[in-house]
Amino acid sequence: MREEHTEIVMTVTFELVSEHPVPVDVELRYDTRDPFAVYALFEPEGARAVQWILSRDLLADGLIVRTGEGDVRMWPDKENDELVLIEFVTPKGQARFEAHAQDIADFLDTTYEVVLPGGEDQWFDFDAEIERMIAAG
Repeated sequence: MREEHTEIVMTVTFELVSEHPVPVDVELRYDTRDPFAVYALFEPEGARAVQWILSRDLLADGLIVRTGEGDVRMWPDKENDELVLIEFVTPKGQARFEAHAQDIADFLDTTYEVVLPGGEDQWFDFDAEIERMIAAG
């Protein structure tokens, strides 16, 4: 496992798909301490911030094909190839956002400069993480 760590943060705008679309600033954060994940902090104006943990691979795959199961799904917009759709589903409801594919691609490219796809295990100590979880009960 590598000792040095890097954090990458970029703010992008997603647009809530609705009758009256609402732009939402989303802070994307990647940390080599958790190299498989991207943290997305949604900070809608006047509302409580919400954070989702996304797979970095899901973001990459969703730029080109429909992907995701469960709570998060992502796919290219068939009507506008500059956009992707990202859908979040919870027991309380769902929200669909449009985002510029290039914004997400730029963010991912920045993460790949630090950790190449497939190289995440060089940054993550699975044994230590399992021991930590067992110790926590």
